[in-house]
Amino acid sequence: MEDQYYDIQRRTEIKDTARELRRKYLRYKDAELVYSIQHKKLLELADRAGAIYRIDGYVLINRDIFDEYLEQFRIKPI
Repeated sequence: MEDQYYDIQRRTEIKDTARELRRKYLRYKDAELVYSIQHKKLLELADRAGAIYRIDGYVLINRDIFDEYLEQFRIKPI
C-alpha cells in the first residue's frame, strides 16, 4: 500500500484526471474566455444547448454538451 502512495506515475495520473474533470464544467467567466463570447450571448447559447447546471447559486456550463451544440454552426470548407 505504501508503494502506491509514493508511485510518481500514479500520482501524476490522478492529478491529470482531476484536472480534466475540473475543466468539464466551466463558470461563465471562464467560459467567456475559452469561447471568446460575451456573457449575454454565451448565456443564450448555453441555455439553448441545455448545457447549464445551476447548483447552490453557481451556474456551470458543461463543455461537452456546449461544444457539441456549437458544432452545428460550423461552416465546412469549400
